[in-house]
Amino acid sequence: MSLLLAAGAAGLAPGASAASNCGFDGVQPGGAIYRVCMPDAGAWNGDLVIWAHGYTEVTAPLAIPEEQLCLAPDFCLPTIINGLGFGFATNSYRNNGLVTEGVEDMAELVALFAAEQGAPRRVFLVGASEGGLVTTLAVEQRPDLFDGGVAACGPIGDFRRIVDYYGDFRVVFDYFFPGLMPGTPLQVPPDLLNNWDDYWTNTIRPAVFDPANANALSQLLKVTRAPHDPGYMPTIEKTVHDALWYNVFATADLVGKAGGSPFDNMTRRYMGSWNDTALNAAVARYAADPAALAFMDGLLSTTGLLSVPLVNLHTTKDQQVGFAQEILYSQKLRATGSQGFRILIPSFRYGHCNFKPWEALLGFALMVYKASGQAPAGIEAMIADPAARDAYRAAAAAAGLPRSLDSP
Repeated sequence: MSLLLAAGAAGLAPGASAASNCGFDGVQPGGAIYRVCMPDAGAWNGDLVIWAHGYTEVTAPLAIPEEQLCLAPDFCLPTIINGLGFGFATNSYRNNGLVTEGVEDMAELVALFAAEQGAPRRVFLVGASEGGLVTTLAVEQRPDLFDGGVAACGPIGDFRRIVDYYGDFRVVFDYFFPGLMPGTPLQVPPDLLNNWDDYWTNTIRPAVFDPANANALSQLLKVTRAPHDPGYMPTIEKTVHDALWYNVFATADLVGKAGGSPFDNMTRRYMGSWNDTALNAAVARYAADPAALAFMDGLLSTTGLLSVPLVNLHTTKDQQVGFAQEILYSQKLRATGSQGFRILIPSFRYGHCNFKPWEALLGFALMVYKASGQAPAGIEAMIADPAARDAYRAAAAAAGLPRSLDSP
């Protein structure tokens, strides 16, 4: 399972004005695998766009996640970016799982691109989910190198909050469905990790969604405040699956890299069940390792101090990275006086990174315009569906994006 910028609509023209020519993958000094794609000769506008991908499980081979390069079958990032005249580059990061040196990996990629293609005039970062955090940290820490960013559905407000959400979900799940998940929230048996798909399909899913357990499921969702569309079972199933998936696949990696347990619910009071007193008396309690908390705060926490444009996209019912992350980041921006550098584009629907392609294009266009004074020409030509094109035009006008600069 991976976190990616997902597109829920088709009707997009492949309409790139230039071809995309990708070189052979190489290896960065830090160990990340990288790729550079360029428009046809003479079509490069001098700017570079780097894609920071989302979470990849630590058990997967180190590689560029190909499935995260396409927003839809006929709408892939190298073609989109090169079609607008920009250079494109991406990498695998130097490790899977929790990315701890993502900013360094992006800086290395810029240097490699410059050595191969010539120094870019401007460098823009676009990232989703974990890549959204990498993007935000990079534009905060290296405004000398990155001229702007689009950070979609990332844990940019408070990384501890994400860890607590998944930890809370697991302990509350264990209370309402005792013994169903092997191990503990902090000790996941290797057999479960190796056989997750079968165990979910054959054991967890039938038990959780048995009508006899409807009350337990309802209380689980209320106590954890897990995002879903009430009454629509596919979103409920997706939410439960994803929360447990991250507990299984991310726990050991996070504990190992943080140097201890980062989850603490010793003083948490859970509310929303039929009997909160019984729940809080019986739910498993865990204390965090101070070193692990310091690790997260020092390496994975944003500051809210911006000096270049940052566009954030986020679905309001994101079951993996809650929309509250954007609210928390807004608080940081107010504290530093950096609100003017940030544009937030909420999408009022369920799903992690569940954006329409025109919304992603709008975010990119706004970021480039704010950073350079010119919006990339040709975006509307890529939107074949008239309704999607009208939605893009209306949103672009409302956001102050000059129409004349966006004409094909």
